[in-house]
Amino acid sequence: MDTTAQRRYLLINPNTNALTTQRLQDVLRPLLPQGVQLAVRTARFGAQYIACEASHAVAAHACVDAWANQQSAASGSLNGVLIGCFGDPGLFALREVSGCPVTGLAEASFNQAASHGPFAIVTGGERWKPMLHRLAVSLGFGAQLRHIETVAPTGAALQADPDMAIRCLTQACQQAAQSGVAAIILGGAGLAGYARLLQPHIPLPLIDSALAGLEVMLKQTSPPAPHAQDGFFAQWQGMPEAFNAIPTRDAG
Repeated sequence: MDTTAQRRYLLINPNTNALTTQRLQDVLRPLLPQGVQLAVRTARFGAQYIACEASHAVAAHACVDAWANQQSAASGSLNGVLIGCFGDPGLFALREVSGCPVTGLAEASFNQAASHGPFAIVTGGERWKPMLHRLAVSLGFGAQLRHIETVAPTGAALQADPDMAIRCLTQACQQAAQSGVAAIILGGAGLAGYARLLQPHIPLPLIDSALAGLEVMLKQTSPPAPHAQDGFFAQWQGMPEAFNAIPTRDAG
């Protein structure tokens, strides 16, 4: 019996770049089990590619906005939500308001990489290093994360030039492998699908953050939803109508 039949999931790209959304869909949709539906939303506002604290903060708002718009427009409940960004903007907010499990590319990757032992991260954009370290600590993976190797090109630049990305990322993964770790995460929505291309050149398991996100979402190995139904605790003012369509919880 296929227990995944008629299950509905939501993938949110917190970047406003539609090409990143398309790459996630191209890589993940062929892997969906039969009967699983995956709705996809791209952020209505924010940065083309999240690469700094300010764009990450705005992306958290955009994630909640995308979720609220999906829930106000669709009938039926969701079985899970995946934040399609290696940085998981809005993770804690969505986990608070959603009636189903929520995870992000980073959290899912941390879970999978930690099963091998201490791990490293390879990603694009130097400003991500302190942000990812902070996220790992907040999610309880601070001790397992031993090294973060950032490459100079941003995720957007790597996505735009596949040949350059393979050369650059191979060198970065080889460097990260020397840090005494047991696995390496290749992090970034725009880098979905690259791990299998690089794996023959790397002596350690490579974790594709997008594939990890899909697997954790479908298997529901992320923390369970704290509430059975969607709902905000806040009373909104000046927000889109979709926010007002979501029930309000008793803050007490």
